[in-house]
Amino acid sequence: YGGVDISKTPLGTHVVIYAMRPGLVIGRGGETIKELATTLEQHFKVSNPQISVSEIEVPELNAFVVASRIASALERGVHFRRAGFWAINQVMAAGALGIEIVISGKLRTERAHFEKFRAGYFPRCGDPALKYMRKAEVHVQLKPGIFGVKVKIMPPDAKFPDKIEIIDALPPEEVEEKIEEPSLKEQVSEEPLKESADEQVESASKEVEESKEAKE
Repeated sequence: YGGVDISKTPLGTHVVIYAMRPGLVIGRGGETIKELATTLEQHFKVSNPQISVSEIEVPELNAFVVASRIASALERGVHFRRAGFWAINQVMAAGALGIEIVISGKLRTERAHFEKFRAGYFPRCGDPALKYMRKAEVHVQLKPGIFGVKVKIMPPDAKFPDKIEIIDALPPEEVEEKIEEPSLKEQVSEEPLKESADEQVESASKEVEESKEAKE
């Protein structure tokens, strides 16, 4: 499970479920989807729910998936530090800019406390932290008590105001001079013009000769 998005439309309520295995969520012939739709209508009074399932492209960059993996590792008896550092290595290898993991509960003694695991660039305030940071929180029941796992991931596509990208100038394109040959229409239109000019010259020369003969 990697989260859910709910949006209201004029036709009903659109629900998008993000999962690593969409086939398990859909079920055979869409039975699971139909059960979810009826549950939303009856118990949560959601009008005309339209449920769709989307596959998570990179699970290591999804905070819900990472938190669930850490919780399942704690259930199997893995030490919390080993689970935390393993998750950090997986997330940073996937290309994340930064990650912070907080595991709280009765970690070593009877008194509950927490430990943080952090790596990469991780802003805590400002517009990038509010706009791009992905958060998730998962609880797991163990023998000592309930453990909490909080995960915050800064994805690789986050943009920061103090980082400016300078784009290289493109080389000027070489303009090739093309000599256009006259078309057939232009050639046809030029020929009668030449003929008419020659006729005018001949008529003018005839008039000059006639005028000379008349004077003589």
